[in-house]
Amino acid sequence: MSTQLPANLFQGLRVLDLTRVMSGPFCTAMLADLGAEVIKIEIPGFGDEGRHFAPHVNEESTYFALLNRGKRSVTINMKSPEGIALIRDLSRQADVIVENFRPGVMERLGLGYQILQADNPRLIYASISGFGQDGPLADLPAFDLVIQAMSGLMSVTGEAGGRPLAVGESVADITTGVFAAWGIAAALYDRERTGVGRRLEVAMLDSVFSMLLTNLSRRLFTDKPTRRVGNRHPETYPVDSFSTQDGDIVLVGFSEAIVKRIFEAIGCPDLSSDPRFATNRDRNTHEAELRAIITDWAAGLTQEQALARLRAADVPAAPVWTLDDLLASDHVAARDLLQPGFNTKLGDIHVVPQPVRFSGTQAPGRTRTPTLGEDTDSVLREELGLDSDRIAALRAAKTI
Repeated sequence: MSTQLPANLFQGLRVLDLTRVMSGPFCTAMLADLGAEVIKIEIPGFGDEGRHFAPHVNEESTYFALLNRGKRSVTINMKSPEGIALIRDLSRQADVIVENFRPGVMERLGLGYQILQADNPRLIYASISGFGQDGPLADLPAFDLVIQAMSGLMSVTGEAGGRPLAVGESVADITTGVFAAWGIAAALYDRERTGVGRRLEVAMLDSVFSMLLTNLSRRLFTDKPTRRVGNRHPETYPVDSFSTQDGDIVLVGFSEAIVKRIFEAIGCPDLSSDPRFATNRDRNTHEAELRAIITDWAAGLTQEQALARLRAADVPAAPVWTLDDLLASDHVAARDLLQPGFNTKLGDIHVVPQPVRFSGTQAPGRTRTPTLGEDTDSVLREELGLDSDRIAALRAAKTI
């Protein structure tokens, strides 16, 4: 029998989730994956805006279901004094609160850091925003596409000479959520030593900016402008994609030794002594000629044949897969990338938990994703000790 246990590294951790849409929910889902009890506060009758994002199955957003796995949903009217009082009561028992309202909103609601930290000195208070809690852009509304546009990411994404393009997933939201979860983990470690919590804030623009290292290394240390270069690497060649008879491939020639092996794999070993391709600088100068040579070689082969030759020469190379290709691969099953989940409306579903593996643990069991307000009564009973009459009165007053 296995002695492994589910990865409950955050078991006993209470998280009050006041986030919506993606960046915040992604952060708190990562905490839930590791066993934290996450109580998600939603608007009565409407919920998190993410519940209204397509696709919908049985009137339930599958987008929301993937982002809010392992949480409990409680509906509280945050515009009512009684609702605010309930949230303050819950925060007194929480270890972490995560919010992603615009800067100043939590303070206007009476739920700012100073107030909640005075109630609970051990509280870790994480604020996620588009542009930070202060600064000249702080009041601007932020969405993933806005951040991709303003961070510089779109300006370097796309074909040479083409329009700036957004990345095909909400990378600004996801990255910010990951950084927020990392910051919370760091603050929890600090609390173990100091006994007190602290405020942390993470901005979407800052998060994406911090990732643009290849382009920043060019812009900060040379006089060369950044530019769109398609699928090739901005500085190193050949690192690019090529079309075969039945699909595209990528290859990565990141060192002189590998470039030599690429030339051997494509049947042109003499290119190693060609002065046009002697160094990376030379290969960038003569990119068009080298690209044409590799393009002609790839066009005469199937994807499988091209990859076989490159891999036989120990060249990093891969097929360009669709998401369906990956889902059908042995890798997804072998790595347990899809885990069993359940939703009252959707039934048995798949969820996609955080990917870090910890020794001595195994994948968690079936994870529930909540329908709107599914846990309101149970949380108020278990966490705040409210009886049925009190809960009924709150519901009659439209507080919950």
